[in-house]
Amino acid sequence: MTHPASSATDKLADARQSRQAERQRAITEAVMAEGTVRIEDMASRFGISVMTVHRDLDELEARGLLRKSRGVASALSTSLVESSDVYRASRQLVEKDAIAHAALEFIEPGQAIFLDDSTTTLHLVPLLAAKTPLTIITNTLTIMNQLQGVRGITLLGVGGQYYNWCSAFMGRITTTTIAGMRADLAIMSTPAITDGQVFHQTLETVDVKHAMFDAASRRLLLADHTKFERRALHALLPLSDFDAVIVDTGIDRDTLRAMRDSSVNVVVARGQHVGRG
Repeated sequence: MTHPASSATDKLADARQSRQAERQRAITEAVMAEGTVRIEDMASRFGISVMTVHRDLDELEARGLLRKSRGVASALSTSLVESSDVYRASRQLVEKDAIAHAALEFIEPGQAIFLDDSTTTLHLVPLLAAKTPLTIITNTLTIMNQLQGVRGITLLGVGGQYYNWCSAFMGRITTTTIAGMRADLAIMSTPAITDGQVFHQTLETVDVKHAMFDAASRRLLLADHTKFERRALHALLPLSDFDAVIVDTGIDRDTLRAMRDSSVNVVVARGQHVGRG
């Protein structure tokens, strides 16, 4: 028989955990909506101590959702750190959807296709049923969960060390497994494009994308216009090495012209107009 005092303690602990989970969810939503929030402002907003905010942010940072630095909580990417997939999945939805529909035109039934951990590629996943049968090879847990059991899709999940911030497996196990395969097509995205070169903040991610690129016969890069406004540390490949680079209509005209002048095969996803410039 359960002791009454023990039962009461358990209920208090459950209530405390529930409040903490709800508070952390609210903190995450606030930071992702605003990009950055001062820790002192968060303490005032939620009526909790600064120390409690720090403890919550430590947990959220460990889960790859947010970062804290110098009194500020942030969901934004920097040249050294990529933002979480949860945050990125809420950005440029219209542009990513248009790019995904354009990418679908490059897919043919019967192909084997690498899909990376980008949230732009994730927009392509619900469209794949129209092109079955397909073999999809991915290191991304989110894609695995979405495609498991889908009729006509043979799913090959690539394991390795799991990274919370991108919901994906990376590392030597991942790249070695990919190197032992050959696919018809690799589809990937990137957080930053500078001077005609594709960049990423983390070397582990660069290694995985490079492995997919090398193991595929054809390669597509999906890049909404905001990628051309950002910088990152590690170079991946020149844009001209991809068989096609698919962009949205928000792309700057000068940027578009420069890519085409550099022999980059650029596809502008259907939209109302080409953007600025």
